[in-house]
Amino acid sequence: MTAPLRPLARPRRLVPGDRVAVVAPSGPVPADRLALGCGLLRSWGLEVEVAPHTTDVAPGRPYLAGTDADRARDLERAWLDPGTAAVVCARGGYGAQRMVDLLDWDALRAAPPKAFVGYSDVTALHEAFAVRLGLATLHGPMAAALTFVKDGPTAEGLRRALMEPESALVLTSPTAATLVPGRARGVTAGGCASLLAAERGTPHARPSFAGAVLLLEDVGEEPYRLDRILTQLLRSGVFDGVAGVALGSWQDCGPAEAVRALMLDRLGPLGVPVVEELGFGHGPSTLTVPLGVPAVLDADAATLTLEAPGLV
Repeated sequence: MTAPLRPLARPRRLVPGDRVAVVAPSGPVPADRLALGCGLLRSWGLEVEVAPHTTDVAPGRPYLAGTDADRARDLERAWLDPGTAAVVCARGGYGAQRMVDLLDWDALRAAPPKAFVGYSDVTALHEAFAVRLGLATLHGPMAAALTFVKDGPTAEGLRRALMEPESALVLTSPTAATLVPGRARGVTAGGCASLLAAERGTPHARPSFAGAVLLLEDVGEEPYRLDRILTQLLRSGVFDGVAGVALGSWQDCGPAEAVRALMLDRLGPLGVPVVEELGFGHGPSTLTVPLGVPAVLDADAATLTLEAPGLV
């Protein structure tokens, strides 16, 4: 039997004057939104350094922010810089899987831990950081994300998670609701469902989410594709022993009623509590949720309560 997930090591919180590195491990970054996002980070008293290739576009592959090697080196240099306290991804898109195996994981492991923030395609890096570094990370808004620069609660949620983490322990949203009742305790894990499925069979894919409070969300996947994604994950056995499931946003994934019926069909047989629309992911407002920390999912109250903050 697979051992349940254990809490991961937590980096330190940020304080005014800390330096934050902004990197683009996936898609190209709109310069105007990047400037707005960096301005927000600076307004919190943080220094911001934008990695050299963040606004690059790969020749012949306009969906990538520069070459795989350049994206990997940007992230690696930021992580190994002793003066950097956090690494914030600029956006998602696609490309993290192309560069993750180019990182020097031995060097990253030897460096002091630091906060790492992102979601969507960055799910592949969250999993790699958990497997290779044993490090808790933040599933949260990215520096050039529209929600970060336009939605006040999204930005404030990230600020609190980074700088006042003990003030952001009870997570919920106005849309959160019970899908399957009950209460469960586990270690937070997960992210973008399609990325979790795409990671199956790769070196950084955990064989099991047993004991996890599993986070799942996605964007732009029609119900039949979501069905395929969830079915693949179920058939792989990675959901066996999951303690509970927290569902985020399913923006542009079809009618809400169809998505809800699909989640009941695929996840209901797990026999664990499930909360829907908790408010993390690709929605118009985005919660920051630490990954790798113990938490209680109360599906009846539609809350996720962290038993420890994501940063110390």
